[in-house]
Amino acid sequence: MIINKITMCVLTGVFCTSSNVFADQIEDNGSALQIIIPAVALGTSLFYEKNNDHEGTKQFAQSLATTLFITGALKKITHKKRPDGSNYNAFPSGHTSAAFMGASFIHERYGLRYAIAPYLAAGYTGYTRVHAKKHDNIDVLAGAAVGILSTRYFTTSYKKNMTIAPLISDNTLGVNLTKQW
Repeated sequence: MIINKITMCVLTGVFCTSSNVFADQIEDNGSALQIIIPAVALGTSLFYEKNNDHEGTKQFAQSLATTLFITGALKKITHKKRPDGSNYNAFPSGHTSAAFMGASFIHERYGLRYAIAPYLAAGYTGYTRVHAKKHDNIDVLAGAAVGILSTRYFTTSYKKNMTIAPLISDNTLGVNLTKQW
């Protein structure tokens, strides 16, 4: 069975964000994942930029900027109250839109098998927002749609031989990206 190479990196990110994923740290995990998932996507495109794939980094930047702009604009336009009553920035979920933008970028640019773990982590990010009573399901679904659609609009596939593998040891956590010539 082919192992999803990036799965370990993203899932390790989930568990490294706190000492206890199932306790009061759930909201913090979602906050960390909204950064970790796009960071993994950007790191992948930067690696390939060194091999003359400047297009991937450009597409990532366009996708991220569009996702952030649309999310921010919708929050201002809709002025929807959060379930916890803290403010009127509920629609759509920004955490979820960022997480799904990163997962969708990996999917569109490098293939679905590399995006399974990021999609699962992005789904978990949405769950954390509902769990924290910052959003309801509609807010999270809209955030996911914004992130995915922004990426689908700008991103094309990178059809070259590549391998993404986790680096995990006692003192090291990272990603090994290899290109075959």
